[in-house]
Amino acid sequence: MATTEQAEFVPKTDELLYERQGPIAFLTFNRPQARNALTWPMYEGLYDCCEHVEADDRVKVLVLRGAGDKAFVAGTDISQFKSFSTPEDALSYESNNNRYAGRLESLTKPTIAMIRGACTGGGAAFALCCDLRLASPDVRFGVPIARTLGNILSMQNFVRLVSLIGPARTKDLIFTARLIGAEEGRAIGVFNEIVEPERLEARTLELAQLIASNAPLTIKAAKMAVQRIVNKLRLEETEDLVLMCYMSEDFREGVSAFLEKRQPQLQGR
Repeated sequence: MATTEQAEFVPKTDELLYERQGPIAFLTFNRPQARNALTWPMYEGLYDCCEHVEADDRVKVLVLRGAGDKAFVAGTDISQFKSFSTPEDALSYESNNNRYAGRLESLTKPTIAMIRGACTGGGAAFALCCDLRLASPDVRFGVPIARTLGNILSMQNFVRLVSLIGPARTKDLIFTARLIGAEEGRAIGVFNEIVEPERLEARTLELAQLIASNAPLTIKAAKMAVQRIVNKLRLEETEDLVLMCYMSEDFREGVSAFLEKRQPQLQGR
């Protein structure tokens, strides 16, 4: 009995692009004019893409990348925070973020983040959810919320950072709000390889094809084994920390300052 070939994934927004080259699938964050900052449809589209890739036996590896040469993803589109006014807004945002990032992280097939330029905020979180990260020398990675919005990472994202770079480096990254470059990122374990821009796509495809040629069950088991170890660190979301930041005057000031392109005056209240 003939089987029907599975259709390719078609994102519901043109802010995402999907293509498959044999066993390798590519999802591109496609807002180069906004440094690929994430909109709500892009978040939902990433989730839908992961669902598709999980079910598509033709796909062995998923690669995430950003359109253009300025950014992988420069966080969430800040204009969307203007509507935040209630505790439910803050808690729903973090809950949804955990849902999207968790789906990417729990994908049983290997994932690679191909990173150029800014990889910050939500972009950094998605990169951390990938199994491997290849970056060009112009990469800038971090979560500079202590000098911008005055909000907080979810507990799940803290676990991802701590499990990758350790407690002290996590605190350094958050406390200083600095962005780290390629060589420091590789030295502390954020990036697996640094590749010149003109070779980044080719090297990513080469690595993805190598992984795709290896034993699928061994790779799946290894990925799940590591994830089970990391999951031992998981905690339930701490709502008081989320609300302390998102319901503050500082957060409202941070959002306004970002959109008005000025330095925020963050007072701790």
